[in-house]
Amino acid sequence: MVRSKNNRAIDSIKTYQAKLLAPFAVLGIRTEEDWLTDIDYLPADTPTLAPKTALAKEVCGQLLAYLSEPNFTFDLCLHISGTTHQQRVWHAIQAIPCGETNSYAEIAMRLHSAPRAVGRACGANRIPIVIPCHRVISKNGGLGGFMNTSEGNPLEIKRWLLRHESA
Repeated sequence: MVRSKNNRAIDSIKTYQAKLLAPFAVLGIRTEEDWLTDIDYLPADTPTLAPKTALAKEVCGQLLAYLSEPNFTFDLCLHISGTTHQQRVWHAIQAIPCGETNSYAEIAMRLHSAPRAVGRACGANRIPIVIPCHRVISKNGGLGGFMNTSEGNPLEIKRWLLRHESA
């Protein structure tokens, strides 16, 4: 806990400007000024939260449009900090068309990098769905990892997103 100027305790837990129910999770949406900064996958039983700002309302509208039509093109101002390598990987991921995938190895070869480094950059992506790291899979066609794990619910989310886009 930190203290404000008037000595009130300030909760250090992430503050969301909206929490949107999706078929696979509740999407916790964070914005800063005019930028989308984070989309977190929260447990499905997390209470939803109506958008608190005009930008959060726009983000929710665009996410709902994607959930309805996977070919929807996002038009949002993104603010995500990362290393030069991470930025290059995220840019490459955004170029993967809906319904298609690339392997970690393919992206690594294009960027003169290594598959594990591409995987780490995918895991550091704070704006999933909009920066569609779920479209990056293993060289052998397997799912690979998702959200810094190779098992459990995150892979179910990745499967859902890939099925949604291939429909």
